[in-house]
Amino acid sequence: MRFFIELSYNGKAYHGWQNQPNAISVQEVVEKALSTILKTEIAIMGAGRTDAGVHASQMFAHFDFEGDFKNIDIVYKLNSFLPKDIAVISVFEVKPEIHARFYAVSRTYHYKISTSKNVFDYDFAYEVQQPLDVEAMNEACKILFQYKDFQCFSKSNTEVKTYNCDIKEAFWTQHSNQLIFTITADRFLRNMVRAVVGTMVNIGLGKLKSEDLHKIIASKNRSEAGFSVPAHGLYLVKIVYPETIKVES
Repeated sequence: MRFFIELSYNGKAYHGWQNQPNAISVQEVVEKALSTILKTEIAIMGAGRTDAGVHASQMFAHFDFEGDFKNIDIVYKLNSFLPKDIAVISVFEVKPEIHARFYAVSRTYHYKISTSKNVFDYDFAYEVQQPLDVEAMNEACKILFQYKDFQCFSKSNTEVKTYNCDIKEAFWTQHSNQLIFTITADRFLRNMVRAVVGTMVNIGLGKLKSEDLHKIIASKNRSEAGFSVPAHGLYLVKIVYPETIKVES
């Protein structure tokens, strides 16, 4: 049988989601906990790959298991085994063909910017104390909807079949001394959100005009876009799947 595991994590201590040969990953820690509790080797497949230092308030992964754990509180047991920076939200059965990565309809990220020095935020938001023109940044967001090919925001030497992404929403909101960028798409390229945000920050600082985004995207050149903002301000916050993936109980 195939199961989905829904979890959240603080990415500070991890070298990203995916297993690494010489560094600790979220995937490795979760696999070890599952394998210990279910007393068999368990491999999980995530809905995506978050980079080192990136956080997730909602991540999904799937795993296969032939036994039955209906008589144990799997969520409670996993949370007892896992460190304090990884939390399991739910575990549920899905149809055997469902793949956590390929069946996802959309993914939403937040990027958090602190507009003043905050002793509680420095690990979880990027600090920019210079004034930012949020209106110009939101004008730039509207330009993103006019394009599909976002190679200019992709990490160099990334092997993908296409650079096309269908952006469904992109906007900035102000919350007291914090700016939050929300972006939703069917898929994202490596480093894409952090590169988009870096470009937006340059627009907000007046180093670029919002209209410059047309030329940047058309160039398909990473060096034309803005800098990549730090990972610690980025959060994977929502992954949407069709309602039909679950097995009826």
